[in-house]
Amino acid sequence: MKFGTLYSYWGNEWQCDYFQTANKIAQLGFDIMEIGAGHLLTMSDEQLEHFKEFTRDLGLTITCNIGPAKEKDVASIDEDTRNAGVQFLSAIMKAMDKIDSRTLVGVLYTYWPNDFTDLDKPAIWARGVQSVRKLGHVAEHHNIEMCLEVVNRFETHILNTCAEAMQFCDEVDNPNVIILLDTFHMNIEEDHMASAIYRAGKRLGELHVGEGNRKLPGEGSLPWSEIGKALQDINFHKGIVMEPFYLTGGQVGKDIKVWRDLSEGASREEMDARLSRSLKFLKHRFAVKD
Repeated sequence: MKFGTLYSYWGNEWQCDYFQTANKIAQLGFDIMEIGAGHLLTMSDEQLEHFKEFTRDLGLTITCNIGPAKEKDVASIDEDTRNAGVQFLSAIMKAMDKIDSRTLVGVLYTYWPNDFTDLDKPAIWARGVQSVRKLGHVAEHHNIEMCLEVVNRFETHILNTCAEAMQFCDEVDNPNVIILLDTFHMNIEEDHMASAIYRAGKRLGELHVGEGNRKLPGEGSLPWSEIGKALQDINFHKGIVMEPFYLTGGQVGKDIKVWRDLSEGASREEMDARLSRSLKFLKHRFAVKD
C-alpha cells in the first residue's frame, strides 16, 4: 500500500502552491500527493514537465481528483453538456499522461455536488454509463485508471454504495474503469465497511480515508483495524489517500459543509504533527512497515 493526502489540507480553497505543498507532503513521509485534476489544464507543457520532474525527484506519485461542475456533467440530459464533460475529462487525462499521473478519481459519472433537480436516476445512470464507456477508451489510451468515487446520498443519488458502483462498472465493461471507496461516505451508506472492501476486491483502485466527521484517521472511532485487514485480504497495493477537512470558510468550507473549526485553532505546525501522527497510526493499523 502507498499512502497519500489531498493537497488542500492546510487551506480552505481548492488551490495551493503545488511545489511548496509537494515538499511538505514528501517531508512528512507520504508516497502520494492528490491534486485537483482541473488545475492541470491551466498549466503549459513546460510547466507540466517541470512539475513532473519536481515531484519525481521528491519520490511522490501524483493522483488527480475531480468533481466536475454541472456544466461538465457527462450524464446530463443535454447532449452538448455531456460532450463538454467527456471532452473536459479527456483533456485532463491527456495532461495527466504528460506528468506520468496514472490515477484519476472522483465523481466522474455525473457532476458534484449534485443539486438534485433531476431525480430520474435510471436515465441519468444510463447516460452516465454511455459517457464513461467513451472515457474508458481514453483512459486505456493514456494508461490511466478511472476510479469512480462512491459518495453519500447528500452529495449524489447515483452511486451511493459499492454494490451500485460494481453494477455500474459491469455495464461500462472496461478494465480501466474501477472504483474508489471513501470511509467517510461508507460510514453513512454501507452496512459494513470491510464487507464493501471485500465486494470491491480487485476493482478497488483507491481508498480515501477519514473519520466520520472528516477528521484525520485515528482522531475518531472508525474500525481501522477491520478496514486494514480487509485491504490485506484482498491484496490491496494501491493508494490510501487521506482526505481531511478541518477549516471553515472559502470554497472548500462551502462545498464540504465545514461550519466550525475542526482544528480548534491549530497552528500549521500542529496541523503538520497531526498529519504525521495519522500516517503512523494508519500504517500500524494496516500492518504496513515503514
